Amino acid sequence: MGWDSKWQLPDNHIVDGIPPETCGFVYKIQNNQTGRAYVGKKLLWFKGTKQVKGKKKRILVESDWRTYNGSNEELQRDIQHLGEDQFTFSILRFCKSKGEMSYWEIKYQLEADVLYHPEFWYNSYIGCRIHRKHLKLHTQTP
Repeated sequence: MGWDSKWQLPDNHIVDGIPPETCGFVYKIQNNQTGRAYVGKKLLWFKGTKQVKGKKKRILVESDWRTYNGSNEELQRDIQHLGEDQFTFSILRFCKSKGEMSYWEIKYQLEADVLYHPEFWYNSYIGCRIHRKHLKLHTQTP
């Protein structure tokens, strides 16, 4: 999969594609005129089915991540009104599971105090339920 989208990587680092085993990413969309931003998460793939020789076969279908503008209605209105070129679309972190995406999304949101500063953030609510088993941990802790 080539890197032909509007999304940038941290520190403007350019890569040729998505890292292997990536499920999705945590992102920040920032209004370049006001500095106001939104932190969210986006899946790269969805599970689907395809008819092959009369049988259903499970396949992965690419999501709309390349053209995605966030789920916040106020942010979407601003993007529509001002144009995508007035926003920076940044990938903060690639993740290997949905649980990892939820963990890092809420971590970034809490560290930035997005609910306490609506003048700086589009986020109007946060919330998640994550269990350790939802994360693909690299090492086991004692």
